[in-house]
Amino acid sequence: MLVCLVVAGCSSAPATEPAAGDVVDGDAVAPGGAGAPAEVHGPADAPPTRAAPEPAPAAPAQPDSAEPPAAAAVRPAWLGTRVLPRRPDGFGEIQPTPPELADRRLPPPPGGLPAPATDAFAGTIEPANDAVLARSTWSPGCPVAREELRYLTVTFWGFDDRPHAGELLVHASVADAMVGVFRRIYEARFPIEEMRVVAAHELDLPPTGDGNNTTAFVCRSTVSSGSWSQHAYGLAVDINPFHNPYARGDVVLPELASSYVDRAHHRPGMIQPGDAVTTAFAGVGWPWGGNWRSAKDWMHFSANGR
Repeated sequence: MLVCLVVAGCSSAPATEPAAGDVVDGDAVAPGGAGAPAEVHGPADAPPTRAAPEPAPAAPAQPDSAEPPAAAAVRPAWLGTRVLPRRPDGFGEIQPTPPELADRRLPPPPGGLPAPATDAFAGTIEPANDAVLARSTWSPGCPVAREELRYLTVTFWGFDDRPHAGELLVHASVADAMVGVFRRIYEARFPIEEMRVVAAHELDLPPTGDGNNTTAFVCRSTVSSGSWSQHAYGLAVDINPFHNPYARGDVVLPELASSYVDRAHHRPGMIQPGDAVTTAFAGVGWPWGGNWRSAKDWMHFSANGR
């Protein structure tokens, strides 16, 4: 989810888990539409030039319980269009997972970056230029200066068993580390549905409860405390929010992802203890929200563990 302090880099020691009354960072924790608060990414405006770091050691294979990838289904035409009734707390009504999404293996939506020319991982880092920032949630009132943000492009493996190009905005202090993390995730062929920059208007969309965008920087505060989220500093990443929802009490975010609260029923796209995703982030000192006690934020990784 989204909560963070500005730090010079990644911390190697896990931070304290959010307390019972805290609200974590992340798209899943804030009311909004399909693209809201889990980080969002968008198409690139200029090809980055700086080379990514060398690959890290190979990550462990997926657990034996993991199912092999299957051919991606067709994206339902209604995704992002069915507005949920609002609860008194501002979230959408928590509803059963639609059958089409109970084992969600969808290809990326149209309109992303051009497909990679080869199957080899590629990662680039550049300063966030005017065009990128204009289609993001950044503004002068955000807690991170534009000069502190970096625009990343990384290759990710889709549920259609093909490589795709995604984009992220992150804090400059963690840019190299994040390219290395996504290299390891790609080499393990962990599937990701979508990876794009979140636009400002998405923060005000009505809740549809079916978003699944992997993202990092989103300039927003936490829902209850009003303090800045870790995502607002570019120091947190949410991966496959629908497959890895936030759950606390009777709240599940995204609101239609209830079937994925059952972590024993492993399906592709789910993050599990000791898998390639948790191992890659642990390698740069970023704790996982799936280890929290008072709430579970399975999508969420951050520099300070909140």
